[in-house]
Amino acid sequence: MRKLFITIIYIAIYGILPAFAGEIRGTVVSKDKPVSFASIQVVNTTIGTQANEEGKFIIANAPNGLQTIQITSVGYKTKSLTVNVSAEKSNNVLIEIEEENAQLNEVVVTGTMKETTINESPAPIQILNPTFFRKNPTPNLFESLSMVNGVRPQLNCNVCSTGDIHINGMEGPYTMVLIDGMPIVSALSTVYGLSGIPNSMVERIEVMKGPASTLYGSEAVGGLINVITKSPGKAPKFNFDWNTTSYLENNFDASIKAKVGKATALFSGNYFLFNNRVDINNDNFTDITLQNRVSLFNKWSFQRPQNRIFNLAARYVYEDRFGGQMQWQRSDRGGDKVYGESIFTKRWELLGNYQLPFENEKVTFNFSINQHDQNSVYGVTRYLALQRIAFGQLLWDKKLAKNHDALFGATIRNTYYDDNTLITQTPDYKNAPDRIWLPGVFIQDEISAGSKNKFLLGVRYDYNSKHGGIFTPRFNWKFSPDKDNIFRLSLGNGYRVVNLFSEDHAALTGSRKVLIKSELKPERSYNANLDYQKFFSFAKGYGNIQFNAFYTYFSNKIIADYDQDPELVVYDNLNGYGISKGVAFNTEFAFTSGLKAFIGGTLMEVYRVESRELKINQIQTPNFTGNYAISYSFEKAQLSFDLTGNLYSPMRLPIVREYGDTRPEYSPWFGIHNIQATKRFKNGLQIYGGLKNFTNFLPKYPIFRADAPFSEEFDPSYNYAPMQRIRGFVGARLNIF
Repeated sequence: MRKLFITIIYIAIYGILPAFAGEIRGTVVSKDKPVSFASIQVVNTTIGTQANEEGKFIIANAPNGLQTIQITSVGYKTKSLTVNVSAEKSNNVLIEIEEENAQLNEVVVTGTMKETTINESPAPIQILNPTFFRKNPTPNLFESLSMVNGVRPQLNCNVCSTGDIHINGMEGPYTMVLIDGMPIVSALSTVYGLSGIPNSMVERIEVMKGPASTLYGSEAVGGLINVITKSPGKAPKFNFDWNTTSYLENNFDASIKAKVGKATALFSGNYFLFNNRVDINNDNFTDITLQNRVSLFNKWSFQRPQNRIFNLAARYVYEDRFGGQMQWQRSDRGGDKVYGESIFTKRWELLGNYQLPFENEKVTFNFSINQHDQNSVYGVTRYLALQRIAFGQLLWDKKLAKNHDALFGATIRNTYYDDNTLITQTPDYKNAPDRIWLPGVFIQDEISAGSKNKFLLGVRYDYNSKHGGIFTPRFNWKFSPDKDNIFRLSLGNGYRVVNLFSEDHAALTGSRKVLIKSELKPERSYNANLDYQKFFSFAKGYGNIQFNAFYTYFSNKIIADYDQDPELVVYDNLNGYGISKGVAFNTEFAFTSGLKAFIGGTLMEVYRVESRELKINQIQTPNFTGNYAISYSFEKAQLSFDLTGNLYSPMRLPIVREYGDTRPEYSPWFGIHNIQATKRFKNGLQIYGGLKNFTNFLPKYPIFRADAPFSEEFDPSYNYAPMQRIRGFVGARLNIF
């Protein structure tokens, strides 16, 4: 009887317990990536668990009612969260935690082509994550970069919205854009291709200012932007992001990952549609280019023995773009009655990296091939162009000695270009596509001299099939007297082989003709960069401050001269020299109260000096640019606010005085400012909305002689800010891990 009684009590107790206990499920993430093996504890109990490799966890017997759980992980701030536990339903929470010092622990590859943390990198690198760009949602990479200090997206045409990216004041052709370390976006594709990179495919962006030709070759003269695509293994299972504005700009992003055998695949897509003709200034021209764009991205990560790397990715972009007179219709394309600039772009890319199966050696083969097909009309001028670029690179990462970490590389690049202009024709008018072979070899050695000094020595040799051999050396020195102070000195030599004039908007849009005065020689640049960064913490938060001084000297600088003749854009090597110099600062503060602030500014001077010692400021280059992002989060309410903006000093603009152009030669001081509110929910859903350009700044005089678009006086290049007034936006995003 006693045993029976004990058994009944045992069954009763354990039968009742589930009624007083519930289940908590969740995922621990940081910057949209799972945090592996984080510890989760129900406060004031012995109940807890550990997340798995994907950041997922289950607490099976949590007490009912409001419970506080605490999340801890090495390198991350401890976070507490209140959840309502119920026996009737299971909680499923998404928990975002912050790194102790995000800047110090960030992984970078751009400066050395090897994975290292940002505080160990001999070269100064700036890291940008999607969470930073979400403070001011934009549909593509080109617009997102306006938030980066010293980096300025520049629209070059008020009709078709061609654009390029300026780093430290140097124009677009000096900026190299990489995808996963490979030269995917270059030459012809820089004109419209930058707007075809959606944020949905981006894991992070690494920005390096100053020449990087020793590692990356031609075009990396002013700096480079390396777009690191999402890793299928670390990406959310499902991601969706949609937003629209009061201008009716609609942007859709979605991605999904799947396990296929031993591989993990990520599929993502972006659709952007703006089809609303707006003419605020009543000049009968669209203020903003109409765009209908589709971008598809697919990346595979294959499991291989000994965790060797094998990734393969493909991307396709289609865009239909139009700007011109308000009454233009598709039937007017290429005609002389109604002016319009209509551009159809089809582009595909294939890229991958494969670690070769060498015993005890890390040898990786990187490869890419892309094709850019452009069918466009600018008024009555037709421009049909096709470009193919194939690239291969072999890297051998070799530890030579205890203090010597070397990298050996061999590359080959083939560029094919054809269009319907005279530049790809023989004197007897036969088609002659342009073909360039560019093989190269490089070596770098990273030398550790004690715990405080690190040196990076590098040299590269390329052979251009048109211009012959080109030699570029490099030197970097990092000095860290302690973990909170870092000094970096960079010295480098860069080069740029001439890009075809068709890459420049002024060659086709407007009425100016192009004149190439002589056979253009490669540009050379000589750069010095001094950088100081200090990390610090205080009772209520942490932060860092960075100062940077840069100086670049150009010889054989290739210039597009708008001043010689109002009807011409004259290309020639400068009979003199060019200078880009300045100082920059960045600050970041994060407080336990939930307040965060990023503030930066760049003061610079960019000019050329011709043979007669005449100093000429570069057009569309302000002497000062500033940017900021100030955020405040209410953790309990899961609500955050973001205030972002840019400030620009006056910049010199192209004018045509010979035709009676009375517009000011310099733009005014101006700023673009935005505000956003975001509400986060425990299931991973976020709702956001706000105002862009809430001070309602609009540039004046965007098009000269808009009333005579087919005349020689027509000029749409007077551009310094987008023609978009204040506008509201709203959106929703969802991440499921």
